[in-house]
This record gives sequence, C-alpha cells and structure tokens, in this order.
Amino acid sequence: MKIAVLAVLCLVLIACVATWARRRPSHQRGWVSEQAVLPSVTMSGDRVQIRNVRDFAYRTGSDFTPAYRDRTYDLGQLKRVWFGLSPFNRDWRGPAHAFLSFEFADEQFVGVSVEARRQAGEKYSLWKGALRQYELMYVIAEERDLVGVRVVKDDPVYLYPMKATPGQARALFVRMLRRARQVERRPEFYNTFSNNCTTNILAPVNQIAEKDIPFGLEILLPGYSDKLAHERGLIDTGLPLEQARARFEVNERARAAAHAPDFSARIRG
Repeated sequence: MKIAVLAVLCLVLIACVATWARRRPSHQRGWVSEQAVLPSVTMSGDRVQIRNVRDFAYRTGSDFTPAYRDRTYDLGQLKRVWFGLSPFNRDWRGPAHAFLSFEFADEQFVGVSVEARRQAGEKYSLWKGALRQYELMYVIAEERDLVGVRVVKDDPVYLYPMKATPGQARALFVRMLRRARQVERRPEFYNTFSNNCTTNILAPVNQIAEKDIPFGLEILLPGYSDKLAHERGLIDTGLPLEQARARFEVNERARAAAHAPDFSARIRG
C-alpha cells in the first residue's frame, strides 16, 4: 500500500515538473493594467526615442489614472544616474524593489524598472517568482509614476545619487535600453533569484565598473543593496549609511510634490 501511494506521488510530481518545463514565456496574457503596455525603444546616435513611457497618476495602489508618453532623450545631455530602492516594509529591509533613474541636463528624468509582470488578479510572491509564474518586463516611466506608486502604498522610497561620470551614466542607460528592447522582442521569465530587478541592474553596472560587484546576500535581499553600494563608495555622499538613508528617503517630499510640474527636482530637496 505504501509503495502504491509513493508511486502515485512520484507520478504526480513528474507530471507537475513536466508541466512546469513546458511553460513558455509570452507577451500575450491578461496583464494588470499598470503592466499591460511594454515600452518601445529606438536609438540613433545620441537620439533616443521611447514610446509608452508610463506616467500614471496614483491615488492608491489600485486607483490611478493611466497615461503613456512618447519621449525623446539626448544622450549628450545625460549627466547623472540615481539608484532607487524601495523595501516592502520598514520592519525588515530584505525584500525590496530596486530601479535606476537617469537625469539629463535639460531637466528631464526617466526611470527604468525591471519587474515581475503579473496577470489580472495575481499578487507578487517570492516563491511563485522562482517557478516560472511571471514574465519579466521593463517599465520605463516618469519618476512621478515609479516613486508615486510606492509612496501611496506607504513603502519607503530612497533615491541615492551615484558616483558615475556622464560617460558611465550614458553607457549604463544604453545597456538598460538595449536589454529592454531585447525583452520586448523576445519574452522571458522573471526569476526571484536569477532574473529580477537587482540582477538586471547588476549585470550592466558590472560591464562599466572598474571592479565587479559580486553576487551575494545583498543582491538576493535587495533591501540591503544600499549598504553594499555605500560600503563600496558608489553612493555620492559623505554621510554614514543611516544618515544617508534619512537624507535620501523621498516619501514626504514626494507627497508634497505629487502634482508639481518639477516633481523630480522637488523630491531631491
């Protein structure tokens, strides 16, 4: 009897693994509204054109006004890169979302966020993210959108200025855009541990860094990635880490500037 039960369990497990292995990534699913549209990137010399730059106005995490913009950016005007970090709660920093934002001399800002693309009714799960349950997507958005959606959920949001030359910022931006274009053309699965928001930042950063940043606990638990960046002198500040976190948390400024045309300047104080 025990052998028969064990055999049935083995068959069920094999069937589940076979089903999991046959699952293929797709852009054609019933996505949640805020992840329904992929950006489209065209690059020609110093000129970058991006269709579908997301610019949602959030009242709550589920109540928002959708909007998309078509933007043109001049790579010759790119002057700084910012590291955005938003832990999922204030009690334990481990799980978090990381993104990059790029500042141009003509007062434009644009954020690049790598996310687990969810279908309608789905919630994000660390465990489901390891089992081919989400596709990967690149969100290219206005800062008001990327910061705002997290502020209305009362998640802490930090924007750290990074030590990078304009040339390094440009190289990083171009690599991120090429990767976004790759994902647009060929869907792939998100993976909680190997293909997520932080690994998709780590790879292009290491392509331009003088010394590689190793894959470790701070990448698996990205809420501590600012600690790693601070220890390596990558954040452009002389403040100790806890003071830097207090200085570069933008929640209160973001709430006050929610409808201001110069939102990005105001959240930087």
